[in-house]
Amino acid sequence: MAFVNNTLIVRRDLMSKLIKLYSEGTLISEIDRLPIKMSPKNVQARGRCCIHKERAVLKYKMLPILGFSVDEEEDELTPLSVYAQKALVRKETRKNILTVVDEACTACVKTNYVITNLCKGCVARSCYMNCPKDAISFMENGQAHINHSKCINCGICKEACPYHSIVYIPIPCEEVCPVKAIQKDENGIEHIDESICIFCGKCINACPFGSIFEVSQVFDILSALERNEKLVAIMAPSVQSQFDNSIGEIGEAVGQIGFIDVMEVAYGAMETTKQEGEELQDKLENGQQFMTTSCCPSYVELVNKHLHEMKPFVSHTKSPMYYTAQMAKAKYPDAKIVFIGPCVGKRKEVAENDLIDYIITFEELDCIFSGLSIEMNKTDHVSTSAPLSGRGFARSGGVISAIEKMYPTLGIKPVQVSNITKKNIGLLKAYAKGKAPGNFIEVMACEGGCISGPCGKVDNVLAQKIFKKAMGEE
Repeated sequence: MAFVNNTLIVRRDLMSKLIKLYSEGTLISEIDRLPIKMSPKNVQARGRCCIHKERAVLKYKMLPILGFSVDEEEDELTPLSVYAQKALVRKETRKNILTVVDEACTACVKTNYVITNLCKGCVARSCYMNCPKDAISFMENGQAHINHSKCINCGICKEACPYHSIVYIPIPCEEVCPVKAIQKDENGIEHIDESICIFCGKCINACPFGSIFEVSQVFDILSALERNEKLVAIMAPSVQSQFDNSIGEIGEAVGQIGFIDVMEVAYGAMETTKQEGEELQDKLENGQQFMTTSCCPSYVELVNKHLHEMKPFVSHTKSPMYYTAQMAKAKYPDAKIVFIGPCVGKRKEVAENDLIDYIITFEELDCIFSGLSIEMNKTDHVSTSAPLSGRGFARSGGVISAIEKMYPTLGIKPVQVSNITKKNIGLLKAYAKGKAPGNFIEVMACEGGCISGPCGKVDNVLAQKIFKKAMGEE
């Protein structure tokens, strides 16, 4: 998560309120009135034209929280209580990872370049003379005008204008997507193509109207617990960056939700370290120039969908989540496994992993704590002895550090690629062509590592500070 904003607050408030209604046994009876309570009469709408629009947006934002894609909506007149009832009896989770709330996604421009009133209508008319599509004309007031039906967003006019009167207006979600997986349709609504999406989650926090949601499994988990099913939680190492409490205190609070056990994925990280170190040694001895890590699911998606030339260099070792799920299944063969993590990418990995049944993010975990009125106690009742090297997987450089420590004579020349951007994708392409400056490349989708995941509870700066304290570095 980059920083706190109002769309994030609304999203969390909605989820917390729904969980609270569930805990009180009034979800089905009260959910239809929730948009009215959150946007009452005589209260100004938060960024919308009117309270009626605000209420409609709130209604549709509840669908993914309940575990439905917005495009699964049956009818505009179908009350939320119908969806709530379906969510509580559902036995299988939805396959969609992300969804766009179209009622909220209506405000961004369709073209990126706009001429402001700073235009002087100058004699040079460089914008007009250099436009390759004749998209610029001059109005009666002498100012330039862009015909957006002709404009191809090349930006030549902006560069040519001597007064800087032409501005570039980004479409935030499209701007941050490194693989162009999100695009507007003819009605100006964004759609995510999951066949090319790498599930990095950047679009979720980039959207200033909060229109992009994960399809949540929170109510699937709560319903499973209500049915007295055995659930085991496995917590990603980056959970230490989200709460200013010991790992034992965090685990104890998670246990209060109803899990029969809480395990650290840091244990599985050590198995990843062992396997990946052995694999690296074998590949280097057989003449391969380098190997990359494989524990970031968004990076794996990137390689599989867009960066095929990098496939031979990606480690075949499974992620820490996978090995921890194996441990949990061995200990509790009749239990269901719930992964608690920081990102959207893990939703995709969980969907393809038969060992793991559900996933919740740190943001969702915090909403569960709020909705169920669970407070962390300052007592460390949950014993834990997970190695610091495993916990260190949460941040950039953590995998490198763990392997260097376990295999000190391997001769590792590490390279870090932290943050999957268009620029860094180009860098990885160059590495695949033989220009890698090292022999072990750690790739993480988020800048700073999993600590900075898009589904975190706190901003990146605070997360880094909390994590250092948890690791005994402050």
